Amino acid sequence: MPQGFLGILMLDTRFPRPVGDVGNPQTYGRAGIPVRFATVRGASPHRVVNEADPALLQPFLDAALELERQGASLLSTSCGFLASWQATLSRALAVPVVTSSLLQVSRCRRPGILTIAAASLTPAVLDAAGVPAGTPLQGVEPGCEFHRRILSNDSTMDLAQAERDVVSAALRLVGRHPEVAEIVLECTNMPPYRNAVARATGRPVHDIETLLLAEWEALGAGR
Repeated sequence: MPQGFLGILMLDTRFPRPVGDVGNPQTYGRAGIPVRFATVRGASPHRVVNEADPALLQPFLDAALELERQGASLLSTSCGFLASWQATLSRALAVPVVTSSLLQVSRCRRPGILTIAAASLTPAVLDAAGVPAGTPLQGVEPGCEFHRRILSNDSTMDLAQAERDVVSAALRLVGRHPEVAEIVLECTNMPPYRNAVARATGRPVHDIETLLLAEWEALGAGR
């Protein structure tokens, strides 16, 4: 096992986070990974996803540096859209940074991306994560339970309906792009529904949890 802990830079949220979600400590506890969270105040889902507010970069950088100072061995974030700052954070820190699940897309065989907000997942974000041009992309239905509750930062969410929303979007992805062989979940709130998506689509599914588990194991192997 690596020394230190996994540090997660959290958006300022209040919506439910079931096991598997990037912000639930049990997600890492079941894998034996020590974790610490640092919330960036004012970093709402709307400001990060819909506005891509550049004013948030410095607060995220400050929080990352503090986690590094505390002894973090690996850093990540609670929003896939923060891939935009992968290069900036990596240059500023001495420990590995995994800002987004999107970083693994280029390693997948005929990948497709499932996201919370297709309209906001711009070429700039995709380029920052090294996503190959032309990679199929599908968002959940705007205004559905999963989309509305998270981007509005509501305190409640129908988790069963959220799962149906995510699965429905995954089925649209493979229906429109049957060539997709592997699915990457951009959104860090989608991992609780990974198995349901895999069953429904018959494809391997990757997300921030699977990526962080692999990165943590790699750190241990490198000791």
